[in-house]
Amino acid sequence: MSLPLALPLLVPLVAAAGALLAARSRAAQRILGVAGAAGLLVAGAWLLAVVSRDGILAVQLGAWPAPFGITLVADLFSGVMVVLAGVMGLVATVYSLTTIEAREEAFGYYPLLLLLLLGVCGAFLTGDLFNLYVWFEVMLMASFVLVTHGGRRAQLEGAIKYVTLNLIASAFFLAAVGITYGVAGTLNMADLARRFAAEVPPGLATTVAVLFLIAFGIKAAAFPLFFWLPAAYHTPPVAISALFSGLLTKVGVYALIRMFTLLFTQEVAFTHSLLLAAAALTMVTGVLGAVAQAEVRRLLSFHIVSQIGYLLMGLGLNTAASLAGAIFFMAHVILSKAALFLVSGALHRLCGTYDLPSLGGAYRSHPGLAVLFLIPALSLAGVPPLSGFAAKLALVQAGLGAGRYAVVAAALGVGLLTLFSMIKIWTEAFWKPAPVGGSPRAPAGAAPRLPAALLGPIVALAALVVLLGVFAEAGLALAARAAAQLLDPAGYARAVLGGGP
Repeated sequence: MSLPLALPLLVPLVAAAGALLAARSRAAQRILGVAGAAGLLVAGAWLLAVVSRDGILAVQLGAWPAPFGITLVADLFSGVMVVLAGVMGLVATVYSLTTIEAREEAFGYYPLLLLLLLGVCGAFLTGDLFNLYVWFEVMLMASFVLVTHGGRRAQLEGAIKYVTLNLIASAFFLAAVGITYGVAGTLNMADLARRFAAEVPPGLATTVAVLFLIAFGIKAAAFPLFFWLPAAYHTPPVAISALFSGLLTKVGVYALIRMFTLLFTQEVAFTHSLLLAAAALTMVTGVLGAVAQAEVRRLLSFHIVSQIGYLLMGLGLNTAASLAGAIFFMAHVILSKAALFLVSGALHRLCGTYDLPSLGGAYRSHPGLAVLFLIPALSLAGVPPLSGFAAKLALVQAGLGAGRYAVVAAALGVGLLTLFSMIKIWTEAFWKPAPVGGSPRAPAGAAPRLPAALLGPIVALAALVVLLGVFAEAGLALAARAAAQLLDPAGYARAVLGGGP
């Protein structure tokens, strides 16, 4: 069963190589970009179907037995994340067809995008810490170039902050990996799960856990080291901002969930209380930053931070119900946040600005776009019957069941402020009259049409948000199965290493 595990890596790799070889043909690069992203989605769906049917899959590359060789492994959580990566890659690539200039495409835009998807999927599927570090660096290299793509001054300023903090995170990550190897003599995560449970003193394991928490917390944009994200994510092209918002910080959260359910389970009272404190502070500071913004993409960037807090809340509660809620919330927020970024790009195409005071009248000129904004905006705020309501309800119920009333209160308060900030965008961009004389790009009386390739990805994401809400019971059931696997480190170890627990 190695092919389902290998395809999510081979498809973007082959497509990226083909796009590089076709560098002189803009049409060929576009075709390969879309085909590579679509192929990744198909490969991810196949992997998820196989894992759902057969259980955890593992393969050892190069015929080296675990834990000595390179391991690829997928459980339900990995499979869900690969599918979401495929969805995000496809919508971002199609959206790029009408929003990325030919000059920017000529500098390897589609190969870089596919390389980013390769790094993301590699992080989801690797079975050892060293290769997790390698895949993070692949993502960092591709994302750094994409952040600066176009060479505008604001992009370069944001990129400096982005790469500096991520390099610091990588240094913490590498130090933690080195200490882990010195302590346990292995980097295979399944082997580490057994050794940490049986051989490593709890105090030493907790020290290593804090190092990983700092490293992945920076990459996930958790409190207090999140300020690089709002400074960087509003600067690249909108398609890239949407892709980053959907995937990059979520890879950091994925790594935290993987590590703190598989390895660091010795002193849960300390480590997971620390996670809960970070969750509450991340939620609150992120949403307060969003409320204060008057530029659409900066506002949405701060909301990326606040939503990370909900995911950390699910991990910190450390129950089957909370982890299931976190996994479902992950799917919801990836789709909703990406859709909102793409809507902001459509507004910019219509009006030539992201500044809320300079926008207006979009409801009257483009009512369909207004509806496409409302669906993910209300979902992000947790309004029923959309996916965000089911996701937040699952986390709140898990928090109440665990007696963690403070973090539940923070989650509910942040939900209200999220609704307030979404209403702020609605009022300024859609409901109020258009500025006198029109915007720089759309003079008074004009109602330019939006191309299908731009609207199509937004429609697809909005439809997925609705479907995820309508079929929330099925989604939560799948998330519950994934959470059960996460809470069974022995089952993960058996799938990779074989033998008994």
